[in-house]
Amino acid sequence: MKKGIVVGLGLLALGVLAACGSTASNESSEDKVIKVASQTTPMTDVVKVAGEAVEDGWTIELVQVNDNIQYNELLNNKEVDANFAQHQPYMEKFNEEKDAHLVALDKIYNAKVGFYSKDYTDIADIPEGTKVALPNDVSNEGRALAILAEQGLITLKDGVGVNGTLKDVTENPKKFEWLSVDLLNLAEAYDEPNVSLVYNYPTYIAKIGLKPDDALFLEKTIDDRFAISLVAREDNQDSEKIKVLRKAMTSDKVKEFLEKDHSDTLVPAF
Repeated sequence: MKKGIVVGLGLLALGVLAACGSTASNESSEDKVIKVASQTTPMTDVVKVAGEAVEDGWTIELVQVNDNIQYNELLNNKEVDANFAQHQPYMEKFNEEKDAHLVALDKIYNAKVGFYSKDYTDIADIPEGTKVALPNDVSNEGRALAILAEQGLITLKDGVGVNGTLKDVTENPKKFEWLSVDLLNLAEAYDEPNVSLVYNYPTYIAKIGLKPDDALFLEKTIDDRFAISLVAREDNQDSEKIKVLRKAMTSDKVKEFLEKDHSDTLVPAF
């Protein structure tokens, strides 16, 4: 394991740290441990690479969770110092629903998102009445609908942009049937019968061996609000730990990693 990186698994890692903090020496070292919750690759990999960039005795501990809820709950409950797993609109929805005070800090990368089809290689061939699989959370649903509108497949109410919902679809000439699916399960919809279009992120579509080059069409207009971002809380965003973490997360080492290892799936945002 490289210096500056500690990998933990969810709440178990936090319990281990608490147990280790019983001695004065360990308490002292723990003061320089920055806990960052994340969910899957490449976000977890970015946290590890950032751990290689920290200096002056600091350590970044990756607390890996297995869904899109825990990383915000852990941060909101002050069990971690930050998280790296989401874009700003998703975080804002969490704040609204939980009366939380999370803050999006540095934008790290923009994922190449779009729609995939197992049956069609030309938009013109997509039949009427087919199913289109969308994420079931509001922020990602709006982004997916905006991409469909970019392609001229639907029309949205004027001015809604990426904030649209299915209620804002004013024209649906192909009479699409909407299939709302949890983001983590969207890849499975790819092989469902009569599903011609599936929205997805590179991270999740990779589970079935696909990548952005395989998409029928990708997002044309990048909206930086959807960049995967480092998130902290209002009460710790100016702390020394977060300053050190922000420097590591936006380091040349992280940027080089994104450009060299993931150029096919994302674009650095810093």
